Amino acid sequence: MTHLQKFQAALGACGADAAIINSEINQRYLSAFDFQDGYVVVARDRAWLVTDFRYTEAARAACAGTGFEVSVPEGSMLASIYADLKGIGAKEVLVEENDLSLSGLDTFKKSMPDLSFNHGASKLLEGLRVFKDDEELRLMDEAQKITDAAFAHIVKTIKPDMTEIDVALELEFFMRSHGAEAEAFQTIAVSGSASSRPHGVPRPVKLEKGFLTMDFGARVQGYNSDMTRTVVIGKADADVKKVYNTVLAAQKAALDVLAEGVNCRAVDAAARDLIENAGYHGCFGHGLGHGVGLLIHEAPRFSPKAPADSVLTRGHVVTVEPGIYLEGKYGCRIEDMICLRPDGTVYDFTRSPKDLIEIM
Repeated sequence: MTHLQKFQAALGACGADAAIINSEINQRYLSAFDFQDGYVVVARDRAWLVTDFRYTEAARAACAGTGFEVSVPEGSMLASIYADLKGIGAKEVLVEENDLSLSGLDTFKKSMPDLSFNHGASKLLEGLRVFKDDEELRLMDEAQKITDAAFAHIVKTIKPDMTEIDVALELEFFMRSHGAEAEAFQTIAVSGSASSRPHGVPRPVKLEKGFLTMDFGARVQGYNSDMTRTVVIGKADADVKKVYNTVLAAQKAALDVLAEGVNCRAVDAAARDLIENAGYHGCFGHGLGHGVGLLIHEAPRFSPKAPADSVLTRGHVVTVEPGIYLEGKYGCRIEDMICLRPDGTVYDFTRSPKDLIEIM
């Protein structure tokens, strides 16, 4: 089944007649078309992509054979949507409760006065998006290949007189010039004392001695990759090696327990307990991992705060990224992106080496 067909089945199961989708992420999930102005409207047996003249040609090419009718109204888009929904006898319409503003909902109600609008579209779509199909996994694999190639490039390119911003820009330029439509998120490249900040912002300063943490990813046809590698600028001393090897051992401990049906809290605990027992109490302050897809942060999550009944399931894509952060001193994180394939096997998208690399 296509994403559209899955959503239409979900609409029927919950008793709704249709849904109006306004978020760009969910519009792209359903239609595979990336656009910024308009709506996706889905009924149980029909679907419309409503946009304007700027997207007409591209939308018709992208939506050919997908089940979507491309609508380019000369007047109001909402008036056109109202006419289409009235034409099929729709009464109850779902909206995206996580994305539609109160003023947007008010506009819907004024423009389509005798339709009943209810929340629920976000929950339905997020429930579908969490399970990736073969094509989604293929795109994420392609995105990660670009990310791996960028890491191989950067370790040969880094020079001590580069700045953190230089490193971040070099990674982003490489990914864009090797097939990525964009970077998956704002690239992190922080060195020395700044590496103790898990989401530090690259600075216009020369690379400091010690850890250089690089967290980055590529986007291919909307789907993201996410990887972190930490290298050492200069020579690693015994304390730096201990931190790095502890983080690496913690990641391995988590990767070793991954299997269909394993509890998400248990995966987190496998890494967290090892770090705590190594003497770094309170130095791993974030969750072990998060889902990745059209958004860089999705369900499920490997975390002590994950729902008690959350388990790794076929189609899930999740990062495994333990870290140790010593405030004001340095920090280290190692991150892979894994999935549970439709056949139940665990697959690690990430191929970049994890041996400690020293850059002189």
